This record gives sequence, C-alpha cells and structure tokens, in this order.
Amino acid sequence: MEALQFFETLCEALADPAFYPHPVSHLERRDTHISAVFLTGTWVYKLKKPLDFGFLDFRNLKDRRHFCEQEVRLNQRLSRDVYQEVVKIYETDDHRFSLEDKGRIVEYAVKMRQLPDGLSLRALLKNDKIRHAHMKKLGEMLAAFYERSNQSPQIDHYGQRDVIAFNMEESFRQLERFAGGLLEQERWEFICQVSRTFLEGRRNLFQCRVEAGRIRDGHGDLRTDHVYFYRGIQIIDCIEFNDRFRYGDVAADLAFLHMDMEHLGYGDRSRTFLAAYVHDADDPQLYSVLDFYAAYRAIVRLKVACLRWQDVGKAQQKALKKEARLYMDQAYRYAIEFSRPTLWVFCGLPGTGKSSLAQAVAKALSIPLFQSDRIRKEEQPDSHQDVVPFGQGLYSPERRHRVYARLLALAQETLKTAHSVILDATYSRRKWRDEARLLASDLDTNLIFVECSCKEETIRSRLKERERELSLSDARLEHFTQMLADFDPMTELTPEIHLTIHTDQPLRDASTGVLSEGYARKCAQVKELL
Repeated sequence: MEALQFFETLCEALADPAFYPHPVSHLERRDTHISAVFLTGTWVYKLKKPLDFGFLDFRNLKDRRHFCEQEVRLNQRLSRDVYQEVVKIYETDDHRFSLEDKGRIVEYAVKMRQLPDGLSLRALLKNDKIRHAHMKKLGEMLAAFYERSNQSPQIDHYGQRDVIAFNMEESFRQLERFAGGLLEQERWEFICQVSRTFLEGRRNLFQCRVEAGRIRDGHGDLRTDHVYFYRGIQIIDCIEFNDRFRYGDVAADLAFLHMDMEHLGYGDRSRTFLAAYVHDADDPQLYSVLDFYAAYRAIVRLKVACLRWQDVGKAQQKALKKEARLYMDQAYRYAIEFSRPTLWVFCGLPGTGKSSLAQAVAKALSIPLFQSDRIRKEEQPDSHQDVVPFGQGLYSPERRHRVYARLLALAQETLKTAHSVILDATYSRRKWRDEARLLASDLDTNLIFVECSCKEETIRSRLKERERELSLSDARLEHFTQMLADFDPMTELTPEIHLTIHTDQPLRDASTGVLSEGYARKCAQVKELL
C-alpha cells in the first residue's frame, strides 16, 4: 500500500506541466491496469505501477527498470523514432521530483514520441480513411518482421500443441463460472468442445507449424489501437513483461489483429493484410489455423470483459455485458468456421492449371485431395495409349460418370468425419456440379467451386507441353476444340459458392488468391447460418 501511495504522489508531480524540461502543449494522464501514462503533446512518459498480478511483478524498482528497458528494446523492432529511452526520476531531500540528476533515483519511465490519436488504425478505420493498399503494406511489414524475429528451441516450445492446450484450458477454467449466466451455456460448451477436438485431431498440423519455423518472438498484443499510420507504419505496445505472452505461432499474433478488425466490422480489410502476409511470408498454411487462433483471441478478450464485469458497478456492467456477448458471439462463429468442413471443387478446362492449384491448396490446408485423373488411372493402370480419342476408352460417358460417382463417394466419406476435402476434375457437365451441391447440402457443409481460367494461348501451350513429358492427364492439344464445346458454362453457381481464379499468374499468387477469397466465402456461408 505504501508503494502505491508513493506512486500516486509521484504521479501528482508528473501531472504538473512544470515538472517537464520541455514545452507541454497539453497534459493528460491515461491509465491501464499496469501503467500510468502521461501525454505532454510531443513526448509521452510511461510508468509501471508497483503491482503483482502473478503473470507480472513490478513491485521492485530494479524489475521496473528492467521491464522499461525491455519495452524500449522490443518495441523498437516495429517502430522508428518512437521509443526514445528509459529516463530516471529523482527525488531530492526536500521531496521534490525531477527528471534532472538531483537526489536519489525513485522511479524509471519509458520516454516515447507522442503519436496522433487520429492516426491509429482503429481511428482511421472508423473514419473510413483506410484503404486496401494500406492493409497490404501492413501485411508486408508484418511478414518482414516475423522473418527477422527471434526463433529458438525455447521459443518453439510455445508452439507445441500441449502448451497451447494448457493456455486454452486456463482461459476455459477462468470463464467457467460465468457459463449459464453472462455466457450462454450451450454456445460456451460448443466452443470448448470443438476447440479441444481441433487441438487433439490436428496434432500434426501444430507440429508442422513448429517445424516450418512459424513459432517466433512476436508482438503479443497486436490490436488496432496499437498500429499507427504515421511516418510510415508504427506498431507499439508489445508485451514486454512476460515472454510466454509474446512467444508463439505468428498466426496467433495475426489472428488477434484479424479478430479485432472483425470486431469493429472491417473483416474485408483484415483479409487484405492477411493475404499480403501469406504471400510475402510464403505461409499459406496460416489459413488452416487462423480461425482456431481467432477464437482463442476472442476468448481472451471475453475473459477480460467478464473479469472486469464482476468488479464494477451496475452502471458499467451493462456496457461490459454487451461487450462480453459480442466477443462470445465472435468466438462462437470462429468455432463453427474451424469445425465445419468445406467441400472444395476445383474445376475448369484441362490445361488451366487446376490440378497444380488444387495440390497447393490441399497442402496449405492439410486436407485430402481426390483427382479424377488419378481415379481414372487406378481403374485401368495398364492403359498406355499415347493419345486417347476424345469421349472414348477411359473417357467414354459411362466411365466418366463412374469417375464422378467415385469422387462424390470419397468426398462423402471424408466430410462425414468432419474433415474438409478437395475434388479436382473438369466438372464440365452441370449435372455433376449439381450432385456436388446436393452432397454439400445433405451433409450441411460449406461449398466452394474454384473455377480455373486462363488465356487460350496459355491452355494451348500447356497442352502442347504434355506431349513432351509424362502427365497424369490424357488431355492433349488436339482435344481442345471438343473440350471447349463439351463444357457447360457455370451460370448456375452463385457468387457465394463460386470463385473464378485466373491461372496465367504464378502459382503462388493464384493459391494465395484462392485461400483468401475462399476464406471469405467460407466465412460468409457460416454467417448465413447464424
């Protein structure tokens, strides 16, 4: 108590403009649960409160100095000319406080350049001043940051499935007493169950993230009010007081910002920065864990709202109850998104690159892929015709029907286990597409048709290339006119389930586009259920 009383006496001194050795245009104090922050117009002074919350302990002056130094060092990674230094605060014998070297050191503070409130990402979004180009630059910046951020066996530990489960269960235990009251019981139980099932069923996925080097020393508190578009992009206020809150999968960091932007109603712009990160970091697998981590982050914010709700008066409880329910709804939606399977259908003319694209997406999402060409070859493995006449042999109407029936059966088996699946075939006939739609409807899954398209000269060039190399597909250039005439336009597919991707671009660009746009369609389909 004495330490807190002294701290408040010190803060009274900092609340006086005369305390500062530079002009003060406007003096304002802002408090968080762990800091007192004084804004002077040009400079900001941030003091750590002498408190012990278990996950941090600032009671000792030496520790407060250490964590001030950590704050400056760590935040300089994502900002330029913002975090200046750690300054000493002195007390003279007559109990006056000063930033000048007079008396004994009684406190330390982080000195920062004051950033304009109106240039935070949160403020700019609310004022409709953020465009997709801004978000693209943010994604590129974050990709570069994670590429150079620290990585080690110690840091990798925090990406292990069991460590993630421990942190998740800790939040579940802390929120359990609110279930049935502040939290809707049925939805809460659903979130807990599917989160546990995902962690248990996707052990290999989390291990793959570790082996791919995606566990890094990140930010830990990546939110819209910590990102500023000022003299470039400045990102501030990372977690300095507890390494385990900062170490983890880069997807967990990015999911926090994604969740926060969606909470504010700007999911479309969030998807832009995610796509830019995925492309520059070559991390398409992010989409396989994004919703899980977004749910986890929403639960963290839900926990904060619930814990505050129990400690405030009735006037504040109403607003916190509303905030808690919004985060609860958001976590519930993410839980549906990562637990509800998706039937992906990659289709289009031979030579449009659909098989290569389907393979890239299947690898990124760690889901099964079934290809018509492979099924056809498995039916008659000894077929070695150089050129199969169009509509004959393995491509006769009867055999084509059998192949598409087999594709549907394989998809059905997979979807019934609550796993997503990719089908790769031309799907040139509307009736085959209708059958896929019916299957998705019967099993109540998401459905996304990815129609691959490219210039005619590109198709001709690719088909010509097949004459010089071994290919799973028997389609050749001489079949092109007949294949084109045999293809029923996909006019029956609505934009909600139909994505057209142009494959003249590099495979990496095309796969990033499919994952980003496919993610948007999947989310839209889930929202329709709610």
